[in-house]
Amino acid sequence: MGSRALSVYLEAEPGKPTALPRAGSSLEHPLVFDSAAQELKAMADKGLVTIIDEHHMDLLGEKLIDRLTFVKLR
Repeated sequence: MGSRALSVYLEAEPGKPTALPRAGSSLEHPLVFDSAAQELKAMADKGLVTIIDEHHMDLLGEKLIDRLTFVKLR
């Protein structure tokens, strides 16, 4: 079974901004969302996506990603 980040990546249209969804999914939990966002950031390091928007929140002293938009490159 693939990850949620991989599923979002595979469903994304190349060249079109795609937001990592939160509401109505397993990604509503801040730690789960941050984990999926970190996976997409790793994909950016491999040249698969470009991160175009990233926002962080502070949760109990920990900085977590709470919004991420990317563009699929291939």
